[in-house]
Amino acid sequence: MVVTLIIVCEIGFWVLLAAGLAFRYLLRMPRTGMALLLCEPLLEVVLLVVTALDLKNGADPSWKHGLAALYIGYTVGHGHRTVKWLDGHAAHRLGGAARPLGPPRYGMARARHEGAVWLGTVTGAAVATVLLQLAIWYVDEPSRTGSLESWRYAAWRAAGIHGVVALSYWIWPRKAPAGESEVTLEKERVRR
Repeated sequence: MVVTLIIVCEIGFWVLLAAGLAFRYLLRMPRTGMALLLCEPLLEVVLLVVTALDLKNGADPSWKHGLAALYIGYTVGHGHRTVKWLDGHAAHRLGGAARPLGPPRYGMARARHEGAVWLGTVTGAAVATVLLQLAIWYVDEPSRTGSLESWRYAAWRAAGIHGVVALSYWIWPRKAPAGESEVTLEKERVRR
């Protein structure tokens, strides 16, 4: 049931996002669109409540509960940026707004961008860790909570791997093509 709900929440996320953007830009109803976009966090609340009820009703903690915690953590860490990115592109394509800026491609500007994305992953791992720890305390049987503990380590392994990738941009920043400076490329990126 928990896995099905995770899938339903993911589909619901995209349906609410598409509906919210359609109301904002196609139907010219920005308040209704914003209300639909603001309903997205309710999906994670529903998933959290159902997962807690599943554990309360005696279900053995398993990979499903760990996956639910990671899904909620990911949504908290990266959901806002995803919605903002898609909203910018919808505003450009459907609402006549200027084309949104993409991430910087070179130098320290790219390194800072990658660091900010990594902080979203750290936030997601922290949220997942808190939820998993609460579930471990809730179940309160160390013999049954091993899988939940392994999901905590999985969250931090993912954050660590992402951190190494983000750090590589700081250590070896990508260089602009020959003949173009970072400042010129940044001005070009802003103009697009």
